[in-house]
Amino acid sequence: MPKCSTYYSKLLCSSIQGGLKKLSLCPISPCELLTSSLHSHFSVLAIPSNQALQTEPVNNDETEPPISNEIFKKGTKLGSYKSGDSTFYSLIENYAKVGDFRSLEQVLDRMKRERRVFIEQSFILMFRAYGKAHLPNKAVELFYRMVDEFQCRRTVKSFNSVLNVIIQEGHYSHALEFYSHVVGTTGMNISPNVLSFNLIIKSMCKLRLVDRAVEVFREMPHRNCTPDVFTYSTLMDGLCKEKRIDEAVFLLDEMQLEGCIPSPVTFNVLIDALCKKGDLGRAAKLVDNMFLNGCVPNEVTYNTLIHGLCLKGKLDKAVSLLDRMVSNKCVPNDVTYGTIINGLVKQGRAVDGTRVLMSVEERGNHANEYIYSVLLSGLFQEGKSEDAMRLWKEMLEKGCKPNTIVYSTLINGLCREGKPDEAKEVFSEMLSNSCMTNSFTYSSLMRGFFQTGQSQKAILLWKEMANNMRNEVCYSILIHGLCEDGQLNEALIAWQQMLGRGYKPDVVAYSSMIHGLCNAGLVEQGLKLFNEMLCQEPECQPDVITYNILFNVFCKQSSISLAIDHLNRMLDRGCDPDSVTCDIFLRSLREKLDPPQDGREFLNELVCPAI
Repeated sequence: MPKCSTYYSKLLCSSIQGGLKKLSLCPISPCELLTSSLHSHFSVLAIPSNQALQTEPVNNDETEPPISNEIFKKGTKLGSYKSGDSTFYSLIENYAKVGDFRSLEQVLDRMKRERRVFIEQSFILMFRAYGKAHLPNKAVELFYRMVDEFQCRRTVKSFNSVLNVIIQEGHYSHALEFYSHVVGTTGMNISPNVLSFNLIIKSMCKLRLVDRAVEVFREMPHRNCTPDVFTYSTLMDGLCKEKRIDEAVFLLDEMQLEGCIPSPVTFNVLIDALCKKGDLGRAAKLVDNMFLNGCVPNEVTYNTLIHGLCLKGKLDKAVSLLDRMVSNKCVPNDVTYGTIINGLVKQGRAVDGTRVLMSVEERGNHANEYIYSVLLSGLFQEGKSEDAMRLWKEMLEKGCKPNTIVYSTLINGLCREGKPDEAKEVFSEMLSNSCMTNSFTYSSLMRGFFQTGQSQKAILLWKEMANNMRNEVCYSILIHGLCEDGQLNEALIAWQQMLGRGYKPDVVAYSSMIHGLCNAGLVEQGLKLFNEMLCQEPECQPDVITYNILFNVFCKQSSISLAIDHLNRMLDRGCDPDSVTCDIFLRSLREKLDPPQDGREFLNELVCPAI
């Protein structure tokens, strides 16, 4: 950016001093005069708003023009630069920073009128401003105006700036079109550099045009461009996302042979792909390769490996790797601890998860809400409700404020333990703390009240629930609870409401309604609904619970052959019987047939192989 000339500074000072000499003629203080002079200077430089133009019109007939105009007119030209150019650059910089595009256009218009020299950096500032405002098309439009309208030469810098704006907005196809047009137009004389190629390769990979990206990559040396670490890393990432991991690893070897040093990002891309594939051995070798190249694994590297180990169920190795991470002075973060704790909980080792939590705190870190919610859920699932409540109290004592997920997890756990009244107290506390509830919160409480025979409390909660929270799960719980409570008419009303709102019943809703209809003696209607359910496949398929409802009905009616027919259909659909299925048929063969049948041969032939 050009700096202010000495002449500019001297002229400003002499103008202020001239005003001070006239002090005896002015009824204002020297301080006020100085402030007024500076205000006049900067208010004219800044392109005013409409309101300012109306209240303070510029009088071109004034004998003493404002200081700024005096500077612009009397400034001597210093090469291609003349006084005031830096002022315009500053205005462009400031207006671009705040995204005032109207004022930017006014500055450009004035510069054109005064035949100022436009520099490319000014336009790059405006391109970035358009990018920040999510207006990539405006940036492209201004790019094409640079030469004809402003006589400013475009270079690869402005080209890359616009290209980056388009890509940051996610318009990858548009980026490729813009690139092809500019590079393919002879008159523009713009040759892409390594940054240009990196941006284009990124766009192609995002569009899953990896083969084209490889072609562009191979073309780079012919255009006197040497791929850098970003080029290799971007292309490797694209290949890995297309499951072409071997090609990506080969590219790593090629990269090192070409003398391009891989970064942690380069290795992390490959390690992540190998871990997702389950190839932890090759991933570990890449970590060794990192050390050999003097590249230190970072928290992303360790987190990726730990996640891969957890996916394979190797939790003990994941914990050992955590210790190694700490010994290598790499600080674990919430993702690290959350991944390990989540893996332990999935293995039914929530207590071990709490020990990891203790190690987090011993290292001076604080667990976040996600970690607490995972541990609470795991402890409740393992029947350790006392440990869960103890953890809840510790969480509050340590100042960790529970969010919607934590509250909902606690409420769900208490309800599954058969303690909906305690859960309701937590729910009330949640509301008093202005914590947003959601459909999971309400559905958990409703299920808890229905399961403990408190259907009225569940229905009251349903009425309190906002309409926009009522989803398929909530309707399923309501219908199931009403059918279990013998309130078939109310369940049918809820069913019609659910369909009227455009929700599709799930397997729980269908099974509950079929059960309710059959229990009420409406077996024909129940079978009709079952056949309707079959028509919804594959979106909604009957499970073993649905079939057991029908088996029970048929066997009670002594329709053993019909029950066996549906059993065969169930097996043909790949749905395996469970212990309830076996119990229904064994009991029926003993009680309903004359003479009674043992049933073991029947079960060995039809049921036991499936189990």
